Parts: sequence; C-alpha cells; structure tokens
Amino acid sequence: MKHHLTSLLLAALLLGACGDKQKDPKAADDTTLATVGEHKITKQHFEAFLESKRIPASDEAAKNRAFDEFLRREAMAEAIRRQKLLDPARIAADVREYEKELLIGGYFQKFLDDRVDDEAIQNFYNAHAADYEETKVHAAHILLRLNPKMDESERKAKLTQLQEVHSKLTSGGDFAKLAEEFSEDRVTGKRGGDLGWLREGSIDPRFSTKVFAMKQDELSEPFETTFGYHIVKIIEAPQTIKRPLQAVKGDIRHQLRAQIKEGELSRLLGHIEVKRSDGKPGPKEAKQAKEAATAKAKTPAAPTSANAGTMAAKTQGGSP
Repeated sequence: MKHHLTSLLLAALLLGACGDKQKDPKAADDTTLATVGEHKITKQHFEAFLESKRIPASDEAAKNRAFDEFLRREAMAEAIRRQKLLDPARIAADVREYEKELLIGGYFQKFLDDRVDDEAIQNFYNAHAADYEETKVHAAHILLRLNPKMDESERKAKLTQLQEVHSKLTSGGDFAKLAEEFSEDRVTGKRGGDLGWLREGSIDPRFSTKVFAMKQDELSEPFETTFGYHIVKIIEAPQTIKRPLQAVKGDIRHQLRAQIKEGELSRLLGHIEVKRSDGKPGPKEAKQAKEAATAKAKTPAAPTSANAGTMAAKTQGGSP
C-alpha cells in the first residue's frame, strides 16, 4: 500500500510540475504521448519522470520499458482514484508534504554543493589553522594511588615509598622496570609506565601543568594529583602537531554546510510573510524573538545604583 501511495504522490507531483511548465511559452515539448482515462501524458511529463528515475535519454530500450511501466502505473492510479476508497484530501495533504520535502531537500542539496566545495574547505582550514593544532607530549609515569579514606599517616607512607623509588631512579635505576614493579597504574605499568601521547587540556590540570613544562628525558620529583602521587619521565618533549586537512575535511564540510544552510534558511524565510489567524507569530517572528531572548540572557545586567556605589567603594580601596 505504501509503495502504491508513493507512486501516486510522484505521479501527482509530476503532473503538477507539467501543468506549471505548460503555461510557459518556452516550456519543453508538450506533445501528447498517450492518454490515460481523461489525462494526457505529454512528452515533457515523461521526460521529467525519466530524469527522476535517472534513466538516460539515449537508452531507448530502457526508455521503452520505463514508458510501459509508467503507463501501467498511471492506469492503476486512475483506476484506484475512481474507486473513491481513499480520502482525496488526505492524498492531497501527503502530496503537498512530499512536494515540500522534495523542494527543500533538493534545493539545499544543490545550494550547498555549489558553495561547500574543496576550495571553500581549504580556505576555511587555512583561516582557522590554530583550531587544528594541538600540543602533545609523550610521557611515562609511576603512580601510587590515594583514596579519600586514607588518613595522613597512610598518605605519608605512600609518599615516602615513591620518594624511595625516585632515589633509585636518580641513582641510575631503569624507569620501565621500576614502573612495572611499583606503579599502581597496572595498565601503563605493564608498558613500563608509558602513557603514550597526551594532548594538552585532556588530562588532570595539575598533571598537565607539570608535564607540559618539562623537557626531553627530564624526570620529575614526586607530585600529587587527584589520582595519587606520580613520578613522570618525558619520553618525547612537548610539540605542537597540526592535524592534516584530510583528517578534518569531513568535519569542516559538515560545519560549513550547517552554517551556510542556517543563513540561507533565514534569508528564504525573510522573503515570505506568514500571518496566522490566531494572532501567534509566524516562523520568522518566532525565530527573531528567540534570538533576541538568547542575546538578552547573555548580556550582563547593568548595576543598580546600590551596586554601583559598592563597586565604586571597592575600586577606591575596599576589599577585592
């Protein structure tokens, strides 16, 4: 049933499009190719169908098969229409919705394909080069974990143990072997403490601050983070790495298409006036009201006279 309704929708849309074109003196050939019931099937009607099915005009065999099937389905649709089993208003509503779907989807596909090409993506990448750079460091660590239930003596014992490990390291001990023996991070401990490449900002702030200030082969003193006590060794010094265009091309394309589509939507809606009989705002006015409310929410409120006096007092020597 759904398949038949889809065919009915497509046929109705094509007939509607054909009717509009026939009013244009420059329209395509309106030679009648067949008559189904009381409906004339014109050449431009069938050519539109071929285009929608992506059947090449040069493929005569495919065209002939398509024409036979086209007429068969036209006849079927006409026969069903005469049965008056289906609600014409419901069919018309479905056709209208399908038409809107085709119009909106087809328009934006072509509109965005024309504007978001390889050159546009390259230009965006060049203009936002810093957004695709990230600083990374290759580090290893030895971790002795802490937990909130530990008392001060237990915490001190952990620190003392790690300080002893640090002494072994400064005396020439092998970092990888000591990490495997003492680190309570069992995952990295099996790899000699190797954490791999860490991206700045993606790890514990205290840990990040420490390791990104260190140099090649540098060994840290024991220090504390939310995970516990660490000793860190820098395997490869911090370096800024730029992600290649090919790695971010898809993300840029998606971002550009979303931005351009939003702008074009606003432009299109700005040309059409929508008046609701219930007095409520149309889509353009509703969008403007929402944007205004959002902008207002982001704007800091002006200080009251009392607040202004307090601020002035602070500026003249009060508490910060």
